[in-house]
Amino acid sequence: MSIQAAHAEQHQGHEPAITIIVNAQRKTVDDREISFEQVVSLAYDGHPPTGDNWEFTVTYRHGPAENRQGSLLPGGSVEIKDEMIFNVTATDKS
Repeated sequence: MSIQAAHAEQHQGHEPAITIIVNAQRKTVDDREISFEQVVSLAYDGHPPTGDNWEFTVTYRHGPAENRQGSLLPGGSVEIKDEMIFNVTATDKS
């Protein structure tokens, strides 16, 4: 995309994509907020482990000033910024 096309796209209400890091892998997202479920899906390329015994822990750091670091709970979401880091851990509680 040319610089002019990118500039025109921004003025049409489209914001540039954000690059976040999920489990040491760069991922590109279009929204300014991300949910627990979206982060888990990104961590496992859309195929997280499933079943009654699986639990996920999501932590983040290098976020915007309002939420520099913390944990993300199921059903929750967080505002994101470029190069924000997420760590997702899966546990089989069997």
